[in-house]
Amino acid sequence: MEAELPGPQAPVPPDDQRPDRKGATVADIRRYGQPPGLKDRRNEEHWAGRLYMRDLSPYFAWIALRLGFSPNQLTYLMMLSGILAGVVVSLPASGTAALWTALGGAVLIQVYLLLDCVDGEVARYLKRTSVAGVFLDRIGHYLSEVSLLIGLGFAAQGGWRNGGWAELGLVAALGAALIKAETDNVVVARAKSGLPADPTGGDRALRPRSTGIALARQAASMLRFHRIIGAVELSLLILAAAALDAVLGTDTPAATRVLMVAVAAVAVLQTLLHLVSILASRRLK
Repeated sequence: MEAELPGPQAPVPPDDQRPDRKGATVADIRRYGQPPGLKDRRNEEHWAGRLYMRDLSPYFAWIALRLGFSPNQLTYLMMLSGILAGVVVSLPASGTAALWTALGGAVLIQVYLLLDCVDGEVARYLKRTSVAGVFLDRIGHYLSEVSLLIGLGFAAQGGWRNGGWAELGLVAALGAALIKAETDNVVVARAKSGLPADPTGGDRALRPRSTGIALARQAASMLRFHRIIGAVELSLLILAAAALDAVLGTDTPAATRVLMVAVAAVAVLQTLLHLVSILASRRLK
């Protein structure tokens, strides 16, 4: 979500009667911090945001406004929550203890998602949205996913030590970062070429020109297997795997290791497929 840059803010329109931050109500935040169509942004709004978090976030945005938090401060807290989630998941533990670390990671990712909603709502309410805020938000997403995947690798390894499982977590983290970099570098490439950020043609520009690649992209989109490396989904899968390991009572975290293999495979495959999809589309034209 967007945060602020130092400097003068845009003048408030005469018909804009929003109270100052201390006088804002939850209804005011919903009106000015959640513009119409916010939940309908399928490519930007997470399903958990549409399902429940956007209903909860105005209450926490109200608290943040009352306490004097700036949008950027909230974004930094979002980053911290995402990083801590990976650290907690990686803690050396087994059996029931591993279940608690997985639960802690899942809770921290929910906090991360909440703050990802709140910082944008506060920024929009205060009219302090900016390019810097978008940049920080993207960095926060990179850090949270990478941290959680590395944490999963250490959880599968069974502790803070080198080994194949920890390295597999690093491979998955690299894949997740590359996928985001591929998406972001489309905008960079267009900007360096003097083109607008969004290609003309809307959704048509996103479709690969090859019919075969287009069908493969559509099938992958329908299966949504790429979501396995998303922070929210992955944190819940880690919790489920830890619960299964606790029930099985095995000497090694078997379910967690199966999840690690699946996640690494999806990360590598998705990195390649996403690159091919971009090159085969009209986004770079």
